Amino acid sequence: MQYRGSCHCGRVAYEVEGEISEAFSCNCSLCSRRGGLLWFAPREKFTLLKGESCLTTYTFNKHSIQHQFCQHCGIQSFALGKDPRGNLMAAINLRSLENFDLEKVSVKHIDGKAF
Repeated sequence: MQYRGSCHCGRVAYEVEGEISEAFSCNCSLCSRRGGLLWFAPREKFTLLKGESCLTTYTFNKHSIQHQFCQHCGIQSFALGKDPRGNLMAAINLRSLENFDLEKVSVKHIDGKAF
């Protein structure tokens, strides 16, 4: 399926393709404060439609994930990085998707504090 997402003000928008069967809730210091629910897609299935100049990047810990925030409204719609095998991926904040029913996916808890 094709999904579309955006930040709150709409200056950053993207599309991503894939089947979303579960969401991930991470307890790391950033995710626990932000409250997002994540789904990981191969980077080639992710397309930034607009707003590249509106994004600011935040990294922490091992600096392996580039957390992308809209510098106008502060929403993190996605992050970019690599999976454990080195494949490029996009971590999608499912709460930023348009017309997506979060009740239809199970939530798996990830111990991000351990990383």
